[in-house]
Amino acid sequence: MPYQTMKGGRVPIRMWTDPATVEDQALDQLRNVSALPWVEGLAVMPDVHYGKGATVGSVIAMKDAVSPAAVGVDIGCGMTAAKSTLTVEDMPDDLSGVRSRLERAIPVGRGAHKEAVDPSALPGLKMRGWYEFWKKFDELHPAAHAKFGRARQQMGTLGGGNHFLELCADDDGAIWLVLHSGSRNIGNELAARHIEAAQKLPHNQDLPDPDLAVFLAGTAKMDAYRHDLFWAQEYARRNRAVMMALAQNVVTQRFGEKRCRWEQAISCHHNYVAEEEYGGVELLVTRKGAIRAGAGDLGIIPGSMATGTYIVRGLGNETAFNSASHGAGRKMSRNKARKNFTVEDLIEQTKGVECRKDGGVVDEIPGAYKDIEEVIEAQSDLVEVVAHLRQLVCVKG
Repeated sequence: MPYQTMKGGRVPIRMWTDPATVEDQALDQLRNVSALPWVEGLAVMPDVHYGKGATVGSVIAMKDAVSPAAVGVDIGCGMTAAKSTLTVEDMPDDLSGVRSRLERAIPVGRGAHKEAVDPSALPGLKMRGWYEFWKKFDELHPAAHAKFGRARQQMGTLGGGNHFLELCADDDGAIWLVLHSGSRNIGNELAARHIEAAQKLPHNQDLPDPDLAVFLAGTAKMDAYRHDLFWAQEYARRNRAVMMALAQNVVTQRFGEKRCRWEQAISCHHNYVAEEEYGGVELLVTRKGAIRAGAGDLGIIPGSMATGTYIVRGLGNETAFNSASHGAGRKMSRNKARKNFTVEDLIEQTKGVECRKDGGVVDEIPGAYKDIEEVIEAQSDLVEVVAHLRQLVCVKG
């Protein structure tokens, strides 16, 4: 599907979906972003929907500026997936035991490990620069310093909301582990401090939306934010790597080392900032609910608790700033989902998946999300499908 162009302010809004299907709140957000004096381009993915700070599914390219609220509070949130040598034939009829083991190994919700995970104790985890990474903690915003112990204990934890850990099977029967998580409380803490600081700056006082406040290149506040931002993105990447190693260890112990081996994991952020060049111009590209899809880049696009996940390869479409969707995208808010669906609906829609089936996750019901097949089809010029996975086990906070 070719993209459609909607009139914006300073730049046009390129949309990989029908603008008529996008809620008014999200369109207002996009128009406001497109009018910012620092914006060089705006691309909108097919999973687009209204979000706090900035529209989910938006790719914002700025010159010499970045908006911390557009990145969001879960800095570095993203996906990791790994394929095993196990097959569906190796799986027991009752997968509740596998789910229980995963839940015991990886804290969910606001939980944390009782003791910080030692990566050297996890088979197969090659975590370079571990000491150097933590040594930089003292250089973060002073408000974060008291969170050191919590940040260490939350390394390798899932979180709540739409974060998940899944055991899946691809169309050839191979077993995968797939997970979705970010920078946990420390990312939230850092983001909140910088968003507040940006909103107080004089050049941001006349913006149509305070969430569009930016830091400008060449300033101390921009330098401080970029330092903390890139550290939090690294925390998120390491968090997923530790979690994946913990989950792989659970599965390997359950099925045996001779039967279970793992390929190199695929990992991608979808709430982050990257320094990229387009048309000879150095830009800061914020992907809020979007993955990088440069030529050959492997990415992960999930649907919902029971509608499958796609492993994709980027086609390098610079019109979209080498990007693609981060998932199916919500079609209704969490509150609306709770009002429209029941536990019985959740049980029906997650039939065949070993997962929570209670009121605490009704807002994550598949019916609250867009059709993942349509979302994938809408970006055929952005990515090609490598594998399609279906959920067997889903762990949520």
